[in-house]
Amino acid sequence: MIENAVLWLLTVLAAPTIGLTSIFVISFISATLLPLGSEPAVFAVVKANPAMFWPAIFVGTLGNTLGGAVDYFVGYRAKIAFAKERQSRWFGWLKKYGAKTMLLSWVPGVGDPLCTLAGWLHLPFWPSVMYMAIGKFARYVTMTAILLYIPDGFWKTVGDFLERLFG
Repeated sequence: MIENAVLWLLTVLAAPTIGLTSIFVISFISATLLPLGSEPAVFAVVKANPAMFWPAIFVGTLGNTLGGAVDYFVGYRAKIAFAKERQSRWFGWLKKYGAKTMLLSWVPGVGDPLCTLAGWLHLPFWPSVMYMAIGKFARYVTMTAILLYIPDGFWKTVGDFLERLFG
């Protein structure tokens, strides 16, 4: 069921049709705890129109950072709702390094829960968002630039393989 919903969403927000809007929405959703990657959307728009490199990077960063801020508030409210805080290595690490840990918010599988824990610990909001944005911006620039340097023939080979596989 969720696969059909995600497939529908991706079809509706197809990059060539909507572009920056799809990047924003997909980046925002992928910054929550949903397992969705936003880099393919950024890459698709930039590949179709290389002049959109910086706008796509900035829109992706904005959407992903706002999604991280939502995670922060989920954690912030969770702490209020649950008076008993569980202590762990992550909590100690976040307390020790503070908002700067949000530089790691770009790391897949770790970044989104990290944003939630930052809210849980009531780390300062604006510094946390600033560090989130820096980390996410660096990720988008790096990933998109790397993907652009891969020859077009590679993507055709991958597409042909997937076509044969899923036919």
